[in-house]
Formats: sequence, structure tokens, C-alpha cells
Amino acid sequence: SLMNFVDSDFTFLNERLAKHYGIPGVVGQKFRKVTLPKDSVRGGVLTQASVLKVTANGTNTSPVIRGVWVMENIQGRAVPPPPANVSAVEPDIRGATTLREQLAKHRNVKSCAVCHDQFDPAGFAMENFDVIGGWRDDYRTLGEGKRPEFSRHPITFAWIRYRVGLPVDATGQTDDGQKFQNIREFKAILMNDKHSIATGLTGKLSTYALGRTMGFSDRPAIEQIVTNTARKNDGFRSLIHEIVQSPLFRRP
Repeated sequence: SLMNFVDSDFTFLNERLAKHYGIPGVVGQKFRKVTLPKDSVRGGVLTQASVLKVTANGTNTSPVIRGVWVMENIQGRAVPPPPANVSAVEPDIRGATTLREQLAKHRNVKSCAVCHDQFDPAGFAMENFDVIGGWRDDYRTLGEGKRPEFSRHPITFAWIRYRVGLPVDATGQTDDGQKFQNIREFKAILMNDKHSIATGLTGKLSTYALGRTMGFSDRPAIEQIVTNTARKNDGFRSLIHEIVQSPLFRRP
């Protein structure tokens, strides 16, 4: 089902990735389909380490980048560029404030709030995942913090010293007023809007199939593909069949 892109009870793992996710019982370097524990936060592309890594800068996570990624790639919603006179928010590596607290300053500016109200919630929902997609309950800092701790670098395996900082707050409210407490509840909200998810994925897959971006004139064809696929239980195989049989593909 197309909805597996948002949430699923399975994922694909090898031994190394399973250890990264904290999932036991996976041995060997070959990737295979693995049924997830019922309490797992994984499942779907939003919580895949690959997606979580490319939506961070290698040092810090960004609710803005992650939220925009969800809007553009999962929901199929266009995001306008930021105003030229607004500077980016830099993470406070001292640990005195969280990025959420700093982004609140942007949301107090009317011209910024219009967009931030749309994509910040999705980014906040993903904040329990660090820059390489590992789970965290607290931020790591180089300054203020509760206590010092050590961990191994995931690639070099060198020991890294840091301090445990402020707790992660993954709560939020979507721009249409739906509240969530964590990533599970946020994914459930997305799953309730199957049409938007199907439309977004259809647009992305059509872009890949045709080698060009979708324009306004393509909307009727996209909508017809979505409608036809819904009649076949929103299967991914059905979506591919509908795309290659559509006027978009036959007359690109």
C-alpha cells in the first residue's frame, strides 16, 4: 500500500542498521524484510535513518529542513522560499536553548509564521531522531547539561564526550489544528489524509518516470491516476500501472 511510505509494521534491515535501530535478532550484512516490534517508532520512510540523515546537516538536526521534506516529498505541498531579509536559525551548541525555542522567534513574525506553521510541526515530530537517525530522549551539548557522557562515533568508532542537555519535545499541532504528542501520533495524522499522500507520491513517481517536474497542466492526469489507484486499494504496483497507462507517460 502507498500508506506504507508513511507507516508500516516492517522495514528492511541488515545487522548493522538493526543495531543502530536497537532491533535484536538480525544477523549478517544482507538486507531483508523485518517485522517491527509493536512498540517500534520505525516503519515508513519518515523514520528511516537515510531520510533522517539527509535532512540534517551532519552536526545538528533541523525541524525546518525535515518539515519541508515531509511537505514536499510526502504531502506533495509546495513550499515557497524564505524571505531574503530573514536569517537562518543557528543551533545553540551550549545547550541553553532548544531549536524549537529559537524558531519561536520566527513564528512571532507574521510573514514567517505563515510558512513555519505549515512545516515546523512535521520537523518537531521527528526531533527524537538525531543527525544519523538514532533515537534520543535528550539533546547533546558541548556546554551546559545535566551530566557528561560518552558514545562511539558511528563511523570512526572513536569515543566522543558530550553533555546531556535539555529533553527533546516532539509535540506539536498541524496547521489545521490537529495535535500530536510524538512521531507515532503525527504519522497517524498523515495516514488520515490518504488522498494527499497518494497525490504527493504520484507526483514524485511521475516526475521520476517522465524525467521532468509536474506542472499545473498535469494536475488533471495526476488526479485521474490517484482516483484509479484508490479504486485498487492504493497499491504501489497499481500506481505504477496507472502511470504508464496515463496520457502523461504515453505523450510526455
